[in-house]
Amino acid sequence: MIGNKTVVYTSGTFDMLHINHLKMIEYARALGDILIVGVNTDELVASFKSTPIIPFEERIGLMKAIKGPDVVIPQKSLNHADKVKKLNFDIFVVGDDWAGKYDYLKDLGVDVVYFPYGDGISSSNLKKKIYNNYKKLQNKANNHLPSDVNIEDLG
Repeated sequence: MIGNKTVVYTSGTFDMLHINHLKMIEYARALGDILIVGVNTDELVASFKSTPIIPFEERIGLMKAIKGPDVVIPQKSLNHADKVKKLNFDIFVVGDDWAGKYDYLKDLGVDVVYFPYGDGISSSNLKKKIYNNYKKLQNKANNHLPSDVNIEDLG
């Protein structure tokens, strides 16, 4: 709490910005008076999953450009205990794919909300879909000859 204002903190990679990112930010915005959004740096993301497609500078720029956040900051660590002390946030919102991971914040007086993302849309799923579609197109392009023609025989 800052003054009499409830501070909400949410964070994420926000790679390939999609509707579930926006829904989570909208939800977090509705829970308090001040919304701080942390954007994972490329180095942090690389420590727990594949490197983002969208570079950090662009991802943080997108977060600053959308309506909702009051403050957007780089996030360099998944441990938020230090941020509780520095930012005085009362509520932490994160996608339910992280369920249980941040329960330790409750001991610091923070309400933790695991936002239900729902099925289907995630940056990881979008990347897989793009990759699979690319492989299908590549396969089709590489196999445009009739099935009875052997490419090695043509060379």
